[in-house]
Amino acid sequence: MNKRRFLTSIAGLVAASRINTADALNKAPEAGQTVLTVVGAIDRINREKLNPVTDQLMHKFAIGFERAHTFSLAELLTLPAQTIKPTMEYDQRAHQLTGPRLLDVLTAAGAQLSDTTRIVFHGIDGYSPEATWAQAKKYNYIVATHLDGKLLAIGGFGPLFAIYDADRIAELAAKPLNQRFFACPWGLYCIEVLNS
Repeated sequence: MNKRRFLTSIAGLVAASRINTADALNKAPEAGQTVLTVVGAIDRINREKLNPVTDQLMHKFAIGFERAHTFSLAELLTLPAQTIKPTMEYDQRAHQLTGPRLLDVLTAAGAQLSDTTRIVFHGIDGYSPEATWAQAKKYNYIVATHLDGKLLAIGGFGPLFAIYDADRIAELAAKPLNQRFFACPWGLYCIEVLNS
């Protein structure tokens, strides 16, 4: 065998494998990959109960459930989007956040809502603020998927950010900036809908 031809063919295979690897890494996430799980008082069920082996984050933070509705990013992006522009506490600047209204997300999951329903938001850091449905409606939460036109990323505010426009809610706008978003978890991955 010709040594030059052999080395050329090996170089071609290595280059091709690098291209295929790069292509695979740059592909968008699988359309069905779950980014949000809604549990509790819901009627539209599309997944089984908590699996303590594969649902490690929820298991670690003691989020138990028998039934749930999951959303992929693609599914959330099909819901009507709303854009807000609150001043963020992290840099004291206004930022554009876009995503479906919390009402639309919970409606899609078949949530059973009354003014006293408790909505518990779970962030990947373990922060789990809650609001009554009456408060959530009043603040007009969105489930943000984008910040300043870019998808939210894990390691930043992602995968999702439950947030409201505190600048346009008088009782919140009057507070110091670092106290306006007490019930707005970034890194949102689970919402509990609780009727006592």
